Amino acid sequence: MIGRFKTYAKISDFGSIARRYFVNNFYDGMLTIIGILLGFFILIFKEGQQTVDSHIVLLTGLATSISMFMSGLSGSYISEKAEQKRSKSELDKAMIILAEDKEEDKLLDNKELEKAMLTVHFDDKNRIKNLNLKKSNNKRRKTRTLQEKAERFASIIVALVNGCAPLLGGIVPLIPFFFTMKATFNFFIFSFLIVFICIVLLGIFVGFISRESLWKNALQMLAAFGLTIIVSILVLD
Repeated sequence: MIGRFKTYAKISDFGSIARRYFVNNFYDGMLTIIGILLGFFILIFKEGQQTVDSHIVLLTGLATSISMFMSGLSGSYISEKAEQKRSKSELDKAMIILAEDKEEDKLLDNKELEKAMLTVHFDDKNRIKNLNLKKSNNKRRKTRTLQEKAERFASIIVALVNGCAPLLGGIVPLIPFFFTMKATFNFFIFSFLIVFICIVLLGIFVGFISRESLWKNALQMLAAFGLTIIVSILVLD
């Protein structure tokens, strides 16, 4: 099974697609929930409250995370499946044209050989032609089957990654709220610190994959994180 998965990975190259989806959607999930937390955070100060019920924060955040999960799962599977079908259709057309060209070349070579030797064996020629066509069709059928399995497997894996990444990214900022009934100011700060650390690690991971400066990618993500907080506070306030 592991060998089969490796073969599918080589054919479809779903590893790079899955990594890209995971980074983007995990990051999007965190920022989405951060926006929700900022709304509660401002509510505490504007209303003069000292605490907010954690279950309200958790229900809102989890409902949003589940929505992102379902959206990413279904949307990615449908789009990836459509792209795989399109590439398969183009590959099939190219293979058919190539097979027809090869068959025409074989027929021409056989005719030239028969003319040179002044012998015509219609039965042998037809038998060879049929055998060549069967071999060509069998090879093409095996290739299609393996290609279809790899594409189907890639679509499922990419859809799962695309759905689970924002779900996990949305749960991460909510971790502190699982440990209290009444969330105070400190719990929101803890949540922001957790997201800060995750973004730094995510930026290092992206830099490692792209073989660029690790801290440069981390700083770019942190800049977007800070901008999100500033814009959200200004708009909500």
